[in-house]
Amino acid sequence: MPILFQPENQLFKLDTKTSTYAFMVHEQNYLVHLYYGPKIPDTQLKHLMYRGWYDSLSPRPRGMEDRRFSLDSIPQEYSGTSNGDFRISALEVRGQAGDTVTDLRYVGHRVFSGKPGLAMEGVTMPATFAGEGEAQTLEVETVDAVTGVKAFLLYTVFENYGAMARSVRLENAGSAPVSLERAYSLCLELPTMDYDMVHMYGRWAKENTVVRHPLQHGIQAIQSKRGMTGPNHNPFVALAREGTGEENGQAIGVNLVYSGNFSMEIEVDTLGCPRLLAGINPASFCWRLEPGQSFTTPEAVMVFSENGLGAMSRDFHRLYMDHLMTSRWAKQKRPILINDWEAAVFDFDDQLLVEFAQEAKKLGVEMLVMDDGWFGARNDDSHGLGDWRVNEDKLKGGLQSLIHRVNAAGLKFGIWYEPEMVNPDSDLYRAHPDWIIQAKGRVNSLSRNQCVLDMTREEVRDNIFQQMADVVGSHNIEYIKWDCNRNISEAGNLQLPPERQGEFFHRYVLGVYDLMGRVTQAFPHILLENCSSGGARFDAGMLYYSPQIWTSDCTDPIERLTIQFGASLCYPASSMGAHVSASSRAGFQTKGAVALMGSHGFELDPRKLTQEEKEAARAQVQEYHKYYDLTHYGDLYRLTDPAVHPFFCDWAFVSPDKNQVLFTRVVMRKPENYFQYRRLAGLDPEKFYVDQETGDRYSGALLMNVGIDLSQPWPGPEDGSSVTKYFVAE
Repeated sequence: MPILFQPENQLFKLDTKTSTYAFMVHEQNYLVHLYYGPKIPDTQLKHLMYRGWYDSLSPRPRGMEDRRFSLDSIPQEYSGTSNGDFRISALEVRGQAGDTVTDLRYVGHRVFSGKPGLAMEGVTMPATFAGEGEAQTLEVETVDAVTGVKAFLLYTVFENYGAMARSVRLENAGSAPVSLERAYSLCLELPTMDYDMVHMYGRWAKENTVVRHPLQHGIQAIQSKRGMTGPNHNPFVALAREGTGEENGQAIGVNLVYSGNFSMEIEVDTLGCPRLLAGINPASFCWRLEPGQSFTTPEAVMVFSENGLGAMSRDFHRLYMDHLMTSRWAKQKRPILINDWEAAVFDFDDQLLVEFAQEAKKLGVEMLVMDDGWFGARNDDSHGLGDWRVNEDKLKGGLQSLIHRVNAAGLKFGIWYEPEMVNPDSDLYRAHPDWIIQAKGRVNSLSRNQCVLDMTREEVRDNIFQQMADVVGSHNIEYIKWDCNRNISEAGNLQLPPERQGEFFHRYVLGVYDLMGRVTQAFPHILLENCSSGGARFDAGMLYYSPQIWTSDCTDPIERLTIQFGASLCYPASSMGAHVSASSRAGFQTKGAVALMGSHGFELDPRKLTQEEKEAARAQVQEYHKYYDLTHYGDLYRLTDPAVHPFFCDWAFVSPDKNQVLFTRVVMRKPENYFQYRRLAGLDPEKFYVDQETGDRYSGALLMNVGIDLSQPWPGPEDGSSVTKYFVAE
């Protein structure tokens, strides 16, 4: 079994296919972390807790016989506050006396098969799931004796994925209310700082830029205070050993399954030992817990790899496709779609959309998506948000007529919503101006001429759900694009008392989850695609509901390379919405090759394509179907990083049985050397692979050790060109 408790050593040992995670109950019932790394058979691990003799300035608990023990230096399993540990803390509880001393001690534990769901105040929280026999869960009970607050630490081991899911349930078992001021999902201690911190940063239209730097003494962190995860930092971090690459070396990946304000902090202490925390951002967070009430943190997922960042990513990809995405579309073939936004913006009517559909059908497209502008008085971005009724001046004959005509052309129909937002110039706002997020006495800011609806309020969610249900439930709609085009400012809630205003941001996220869950449960046939001005809410919390997310509003294929490579560090390629647009920086072939790395679609006016472009588009649709299983369920190998290499970007998909390989190279800039080979990865060295274009035959060993010849005669490859090769094992 993957979870072992050894009573004689008071040792907990959690094993996956690649890793061991171990901690123990020490003297006075302190939980001490011991090990996280490559899988080991050892159970005598107590010596790993010691980091030399504690400093004279570091307190030692009274009555502690172990003279080498100080909370200021000992690696802890879930750290408290003001108890002699002066590092960043995972939990901080302000009790009735007003202090924040938080000192957790072990009470007991239980081990069971499967995995419980996470919920809070009646709302199901996104989290990984597992049935009997698919995973094993450890629940460790701890308590702070003074406040009576109990912390139940949950660990679910996904043995075959090299992964572990962690969360914390906090219960006020005392007699007085308390305030949670820090409540992280995960605390991880490591004994050495010889790691690089790897994470993604960005902005609108330039998301997921990967940055890597060595850990430094002190605190380094990524976070969001936007109310959403945001494009600036993604709630993912990897710690890669010095020298670790794509397919070699040790890496630890941590991802928070959450869509709101987050913080991922690493403190390296004076001994050179890192502590990593992942969870809700404590800035602007304070949760009042009455006696008998509980609080559940979001889930954090950890993956350990001995075979580089690539193996770490592939474990995340498999785990999320199998045990996070709840939509039937996670494993069901998705239609290839065309979206009208970049082609028409707000300037369309029913006839134009029908013409789009008729032309798109000739290309082999299977779905038309009507984007922003179909509702209320919506002819620009200053009107109509919140009024989700059809604008029949624009769509003459109504939505039913339009969908009937699009279906008659042979296409499915999808629609755009921005359920969390409202324009001040809308009927909804005029009827309920108090429904927006607002701090008492403050003037609200506008962004994109819109305000954010207060999703903490049930009546707001009910109204939006009913408006959506009236449209989706009475029409043949098979896809929803759920957008979110601004962050939260002047955060406040007119219903919460002053002492509970610190709960607002988390309650907002819970409200979004509640609404999104209601929509997906009421209409399970819907393919939901998440969007937030592109990839500003590309996170695992959203993947729980939507199996694909619009990766970026930037559709330039060269810029898309770094954006998609970055997202793939944690998230499956199948989850990345990627479209061929009218951008002119690269040819149609390259646009299609880059889109095929994700969930391929089109973002252009099909009527304006040249005959050559139409033929190229038809070929891309055929490739989408031909390679669908390979690109959606195969293993992704990032071969040449576009952020590092000045000339090329290379990647490959390898089928799980290693019988098919789809290799792609994009030339970002003409190289100086026309003699080029590229080694592949992930193949079976004993098998022979046939190039389906040339008929040439190579062993997997040769392709991985020498590579494929990509040389071209003078003048060599052009900027923005691409090469795709498909190999099948004999």
